[in-house]
Amino acid sequence: MAAAARAAENGAHVALVDDNPRLGGQIWRTSSTESSSEERPWPTASAKWQARVQAVKVETFSGMRVFHQPEPGVLHAESADSLHEYRYEKLILATGARERFLPFPGWTLPNVMGAGGLQALVKSGLPIEGKRVVIAGTGPLLLAVAAYLRQHGAKIPQICEQASWSNLASFGLSLLKQPGKIIQGLQLRKEISGARFSANSWPLTANGRDKLESVTILRNGKSETIPCDYLACGFHLVPNLELPLLLGCQIQCGTVQVDDLQRTTVQNIYCAGEPTGIGGVELALAEGEVAGLAAANRTDDATKLFPQRDKLRAFVRVLDKTFRLRRELKNLATPETLVCRCEDVSLARLRRHTSWREAKLQTRCGMGPCQGRICGPATQFLLKWNPESVRPPIYPSRLESLAGVATPEPEYSEITGGLK
Repeated sequence: MAAAARAAENGAHVALVDDNPRLGGQIWRTSSTESSSEERPWPTASAKWQARVQAVKVETFSGMRVFHQPEPGVLHAESADSLHEYRYEKLILATGARERFLPFPGWTLPNVMGAGGLQALVKSGLPIEGKRVVIAGTGPLLLAVAAYLRQHGAKIPQICEQASWSNLASFGLSLLKQPGKIIQGLQLRKEISGARFSANSWPLTANGRDKLESVTILRNGKSETIPCDYLACGFHLVPNLELPLLLGCQIQCGTVQVDDLQRTTVQNIYCAGEPTGIGGVELALAEGEVAGLAAANRTDDATKLFPQRDKLRAFVRVLDKTFRLRRELKNLATPETLVCRCEDVSLARLRRHTSWREAKLQTRCGMGPCQGRICGPATQFLLKWNPESVRPPIYPSRLESLAGVATPEPEYSEITGGLK
């Protein structure tokens, strides 16, 4: 929204294509219980960007998932019931991030899910009041999820953070330069008061017959079993790089390579937000503004935002250092533990192969509905493998969309002057 607003405010003809039903992504998703889908209030933090997008009449296409680029300058996307084609002169990618999952015995049991995933389900109406939720993994998302679930009546018996106390202390000191984040942290701590928080802690096994009944954790070197209804796990975030890779953008150290103006290595394609480095909503907004201004040829205005953006980027480096996954987590999965849940591929089967490509050919790892989004980062951490290519469709798509016959004539949108 920040990129679209700033570009349109400076004369560009802008369309915003979003795979969510409403603008705002995961951060500004609202609860389905607040009001009807047409009348739900916008979170305060996003209200100004929504207003700016509407004021400059940005063409908005919600519920559209881009899955293919048949040729440079052309994107194919599908909605719930139709195929759409978008032509552009300049393109800004803001594909966000997803949770990283690490396999351990029992992680495929019902009610073991991502921390952010559980939060999204509760926002969509899943009743959580009175349910016992253990939250485990790493990163600031754990505390945010715990606070949200507490607000909706969940009981939080344990929050397990794999980072050490010394790393967390250094992280806290680094926030002295950003008082706004200190205030956010103190507010979160207040909202989860009474919930036990442990560093040097992570899940060993999820236990249960037909669904989750308890989780065994390792806390400061000692194991402990905690009865629970849900286990919410998330080992920080992974950038969504599939579309940038498909378009030919250079990836460096796991993120999209951009210059000071957020330009990728592909001419007329820009990138902003988590794909350039996991840094949170403030950095995403700053990068979006720079990208929008640069794409609208307002480079002088874009450069004025560099100091603010670069200050926020320093936070990225601190996050990476603080919540770097520790080596002990490589030993959580047993040989029998499934790593690829879609195709039921165990760690033992994967270890018979030497690369992602070989394992994919021989075991179908990464070829299920998630298209490697879950097992790909897991094998990167466990086996040091890297996906070697991305092929369309980058999301599971309907056969009629792949054939280009979702409608007699695919709905066509030309974005003259510029932007997706």
